[in-house]
Amino acid sequence: MTDKDRYVSPLVERVATPEMVELFSPRRKFSTWRRCWLALAEAEKELGLPITDAQLDAMRAHLDDIDFEAAAAYERRFRHDVMAHIHAFGDVAPEARPIIHLGATSCFVTDNTDLILMREGLKMLLRRAAAALARLRRFAVEWKDLPTLGFTHYQPAQPVTVGKRACLWAQDLLMDIEAMESVLSRLRCRGVKGTTGTQASFLALFEGDESKVDALDQLVARKLGFDASLPVTGQTYSRKWDTQVFNALAGVGESAHKFATDMRLLQNLKEVEEPFESTQVGSSAMAYKRNPMRCERICALSRFLMAAPLHGHFTTAVQWFERTLDDSAIRRLSIPEAFLACDGILNLWINVMERPQVYPKVIARHLAEELPFMATENILMARVKRGGDRQRVHEAIRRHAQEAGRRVKEEGLPNDLLDRLAEDPEIGLTREEIEAAIDIRQFIGRAPAQVERFVQEWIDPVLARYPEADTLGSSVSV
Repeated sequence: MTDKDRYVSPLVERVATPEMVELFSPRRKFSTWRRCWLALAEAEKELGLPITDAQLDAMRAHLDDIDFEAAAAYERRFRHDVMAHIHAFGDVAPEARPIIHLGATSCFVTDNTDLILMREGLKMLLRRAAAALARLRRFAVEWKDLPTLGFTHYQPAQPVTVGKRACLWAQDLLMDIEAMESVLSRLRCRGVKGTTGTQASFLALFEGDESKVDALDQLVARKLGFDASLPVTGQTYSRKWDTQVFNALAGVGESAHKFATDMRLLQNLKEVEEPFESTQVGSSAMAYKRNPMRCERICALSRFLMAAPLHGHFTTAVQWFERTLDDSAIRRLSIPEAFLACDGILNLWINVMERPQVYPKVIARHLAEELPFMATENILMARVKRGGDRQRVHEAIRRHAQEAGRRVKEEGLPNDLLDRLAEDPEIGLTREEIEAAIDIRQFIGRAPAQVERFVQEWIDPVLARYPEADTLGSSVSV
C-alpha cells in the first residue's frame, strides 16, 4: 500500500505548516517519551537511587532512533502502547532496561508529552499570530487615511477608514495572543505523581522520604523545561487544561472567521481583494472568476477549530474519579488537529495580508454614491446657520432624498441628491457650498489618529516580544 492508497488528514496534506506537522509526528511523540524516561532516570540517580552513568548514557544514545516496526510488533503482543515502547527502548539500550520507567505509570510519559507538545505548539502559534498581526499593522498604517463606507447591519453607515477597519481585526487577534500567552504562562507538566496521583510508588523507592519525592517531582519538571509541575493529579492531569488550551485556539478561529468574512464581502464589493496569482484559476467553468478561496478556507477551518473546546468539555466531564480511558482516543484526534487547524488558519491569514489588493477608486465611488444621504444633516445645519427654517429645510431634504433614492433603486440612475438640493431655493446653498458642507474629513472623525494611537500603544508593545514577526512568511502551497 502506497501513501496514495491510505487516508491522510487534509490538515497534514493541505493545511498545516511542516513545522507543526513534525511537532505532532510519531517520531516527535515517541522520542519525547524517551526524553521523559531519561529525565526521570537522571533525577532518580541524582537523588540517590542505584542508577549508573552507563545506563543513562545508553538511554541518551537512543533517544531518536526508534524502531517503529519493533514497537508495533510489541504493541500487537501486549495491546499496550507504552509497554511496547518501553520494550523497544530497552532493546536498543539493554543496559538501561531494568530502570526504564522506574516507579512510573503510563501517564507519566503520555501526559507529560502532551503538555510538552502543547507548550511547543503554543509557542509556534504565537509566532504565527504575531506575524499576522504585523501584516495587519502594516496595512492599517498604510491605509489609515483612506475613507471608506462603513457598514452596520451590512447597510451603508457613517464612513470609517480602511486602516481603522483593519484595527478591528487586529484588536481581536491581540486578544487571542494574550489568551495564548496566558495559558502558556500557566501551563505546568504533570510531573511525577504515580498511578493515582498519590506518589506511593516513588515513596516506596525512596523508603518513605517525602522530601526526596517532592524533590524528584520538582527536578523532573525542570528537566522537562517547566518551572513546576501541577500540584495535584489523578492518574492523569485534569483535562480542563486541554479545554483551556482549546479555548485559546478557538479564539483565533473566531477572529480569523470574522476577518475572512469581512474580506469576502469586500472582495464582492471590489474594494479589497485577497492575493490572486497570475496563473490561478477561480472557476473551472467561469473563467473570469476571482474567488476569495484563501478566506473561504480560513472560514471553513475556523468553524472546525471553534468546535475544539467541546471535545475538552465532554472529555473532562466523564473522567470518573482518578481517570477513565475514554479520554485517550479522542485526545489523539482533538489535540493535534486543533493545533494543525489553528496553524493553517494563521498561515493563511499571513498569506492574505502579505499582498492584499486595495482599490481606492472603487471605494471612492461607493462612498460618493452614499455620502449625499449621510451628509443631509450637515447640509441642514449649514442652512439653519444661515437663517433657514429647520423644519422646512428638513422637509425639503427628506423629499429630495426619497426621490433620489427611488431613482437609484428603481431606475438604476446615479444619485443626484446634491444636484437636487443645489437647485432648490428652499435649501439656499450653491453646489460649492454644499460640497464644502460634506467634506469627507468631517465624517471619518478621529479614525486616522485612532489607528496611530492603537498601533503605538497596543500593537507595537506586543510585536516587540516577537522580533521575527515582520519577517516570518507564510507557506501556502495549495
